[in-house]
Amino acid sequence: MPDTTIKTPTADPAARSEDATGRLVSIWKETLGVADVGINQNYFDLGGDSALAVQLFSRIEKAFHIKLPLATLFEAPTIEELARVVEQDMAESSWSSLVPIQPNGSRPPFFCIHGAGGNVLIYRELSQSLGPDQPFYGLQAQGLDGKLPPLEKIEDMAARYVKEIRRLKAHGPYLIGGYCMGGTIAFEMAQQLRAEGEEVSLLALFDTTDWSKIRIPTALDKLYFFIERFGFHVANYLRLDVAGRKEFFSEKLQSFRNRVPVWRGMLLSTFGGRNGSGIPESRLLGEIWRLNDRACIEYKPKPYPGSVADFRPIQQYRIFDKPGAKWDRLAEKGQLVIVLPVYPAGMLLQPFVKHLASALRQAIDDAVGRRQ
Repeated sequence: MPDTTIKTPTADPAARSEDATGRLVSIWKETLGVADVGINQNYFDLGGDSALAVQLFSRIEKAFHIKLPLATLFEAPTIEELARVVEQDMAESSWSSLVPIQPNGSRPPFFCIHGAGGNVLIYRELSQSLGPDQPFYGLQAQGLDGKLPPLEKIEDMAARYVKEIRRLKAHGPYLIGGYCMGGTIAFEMAQQLRAEGEEVSLLALFDTTDWSKIRIPTALDKLYFFIERFGFHVANYLRLDVAGRKEFFSEKLQSFRNRVPVWRGMLLSTFGGRNGSGIPESRLLGEIWRLNDRACIEYKPKPYPGSVADFRPIQQYRIFDKPGAKWDRLAEKGQLVIVLPVYPAGMLLQPFVKHLASALRQAIDDAVGRRQ
């Protein structure tokens, strides 16, 4: 097994950096299951995903006694860059909900808010599919650093994220959105920005429902939901050619692996388990997911004095497909509905994410064009 124990720090900064790099190489090899890794190789190019990132950052925490959010991989995707983060202990001094997933480009930035899991790694393929000229920022949940407490109300999350994006872009017009719960938070952020006198030129909701209108699911509802979910996976799969099916299956396998640490964390949070490798990270993810789910249910959206772009799949889960749970009754300046050629649970996955990216880019173009 690789040696990931803490060694006595040396006074030489260069030696300390070399020491951190060496230990990170060992951790990456163990986590990714590779025989060799270069310090300038990209984590994602090596086959890393958010499920392995949970293990990676748990090992980093044990080795260096610092807790880094998973989204650090967007800013430091190589060992060389990550070693600098470790050395500067940015987990202590520079925590921010705002994550520059793709900060380059001359177009107006798009701000995309996390889903119930709290992380923004789910938006990597979307940001890439939008093109290198579209700046794309994610908003990750407070509490992922293990130091600040998770926020428990949609209004509080929105207020925190509004402050974050206004530090980067002091005034509108703003382009904001999010998937599932992320759309709910984006809706409240738009309310708060408008209340502050700022313009929101695009409010994009990706497969987002007014959860306050959804009844508490019964055991039968949950069973039907899982049957529908399986059917939607099959329907998405059958829409693709051979190459697309292989890519989609790989994406779904990764998505399942990403959920396992969260499910484990929810069980640990419920039953109080604390021992074992990676458990603190899993417990944290599970607790954030649980609090986010509750926040969605308790949030009561008010009429919004603007328009909404509602990106929907071909079909919706029966329990969510309620007339009163749509956004047309709340958007006072109208609702644009964009139906994508994909069933639920596939919108952010390859190859279907390209349809979302194309529609979102057009919506951004239209929003910018209205102001010119």
